[in-house]
Amino acid sequence: MSYVDEYRSKLVSAEAAVKIVKDGDWVDWGLGLTNPYALDKALAARRDELKDIKIRHTVSMKAHEIWKADPTGETFNFNVWHFGGADRQQHDKRNAYYVPNLFRNEPLFYRKSLYNDVDVAMIRVTPMNKHGYFNFHCSVSTIRSTCDVAKKIILEVNPKLPWAMGGNEECIHISEVDYIVEAESPLEVVPPALPSDTDKKIAYLVMEEIVNGSCIQLGIGGMPNVVGTLLAESDIKDLGCHTEMLNDAYCHLYEAGKLTNRYKGIDAGKSVYTFAMGSPFLYEWMDCNPGLAAYPVNYTNDPYKIALNDNTIAINNCIEVDLFGQISSESSGPRHISGTGGQLDFVTGAYMSKGGKAIICCTSSYKDKRGTLQSRIVPMLPQGSIVTVPRNQSHLIVTEYGKCDLAGRSTWERAERIISIAHPDLRDGLIKEADKMNIWRRSNKL
Repeated sequence: MSYVDEYRSKLVSAEAAVKIVKDGDWVDWGLGLTNPYALDKALAARRDELKDIKIRHTVSMKAHEIWKADPTGETFNFNVWHFGGADRQQHDKRNAYYVPNLFRNEPLFYRKSLYNDVDVAMIRVTPMNKHGYFNFHCSVSTIRSTCDVAKKIILEVNPKLPWAMGGNEECIHISEVDYIVEAESPLEVVPPALPSDTDKKIAYLVMEEIVNGSCIQLGIGGMPNVVGTLLAESDIKDLGCHTEMLNDAYCHLYEAGKLTNRYKGIDAGKSVYTFAMGSPFLYEWMDCNPGLAAYPVNYTNDPYKIALNDNTIAINNCIEVDLFGQISSESSGPRHISGTGGQLDFVTGAYMSKGGKAIICCTSSYKDKRGTLQSRIVPMLPQGSIVTVPRNQSHLIVTEYGKCDLAGRSTWERAERIISIAHPDLRDGLIKEADKMNIWRRSNKL
């Protein structure tokens, strides 16, 4: 049987495909743009005839039909590796729950711990090529490991998706698939967050840490994006890319002639990533581009792989930092916001890199709903806050008031340095709290 004939034999409607889902099943959807939408709608239509369906995925880029059909979560239970905004809203309604993880470990979780718990994998993919392969496009991260252990595999084919060059584990073959559904729809985009004036001040301070030939990892948010913009406009040259998320900033750097990957220790000449989210021009740049290499997350986020690139600069945001140097980037108290993701992976790998730096950024303060100035640098993290980066791994922290390096520093040194980059109006209160906590040196004046 030819690949085309095999394709036709497995081609069904979305409604027919989801009939293989039965009560109690675990259904995996993948990350971001690999989330299926025709299959989501068809599964939502089965709400009243199914019980206890557990869906596991990463980052919803828009609201799912299942949430509309089952707003109280009586039939469908969502379990999310990393929250997007839509997932966070559902979490607040108790319709979605976070799965604690280090991003680099997810393929291992599937192959070692969840190998009996993927009943159906539903993955959105590119059209099949002449060799019988479909491509995982914007999310190579964990999909291969998910499909390796899934009892049944349904592919939702969208011709608008870009083809991601590997790397490895970026494809699946027609012979491995149970059903195919065709469903063309516009691709979800993530417009760059508009940076504030404070973001720009922080970005200028970060720029001082970057040298020619640096290998850059940019996290999510307005501040990392403005760093990318400033780099594109700067005199810095021969930058490399080894990141988890490929975003618009890397495309801008390439177009400005700054992104050459010339001096990378591994994958020289290629921009390495594990998933992509951004604007339409980013997806166009990705399509069949041999200058890019998509890898599974256990490769991109392996600290030892990261460290093989000299002068790796990891740039990420956080929510709060306490006076011990503990960093929370995923929750505000017990309210979950995002996830650990790869922040700890890159903090570790960048610091291990020769000449590398792990930079965590945050604004020094914010105004609450009453308009009262509140510090993002706090004596202790609020009860229920999750520690994303433990104090023994926190290194360079940047606010609009400066930079402090915590590596190798005692508790009083850390407290002094962290308070020095807090909002000036809030420093005295932090000093008093540090003194109560016995981490303020007696010879210093209160």
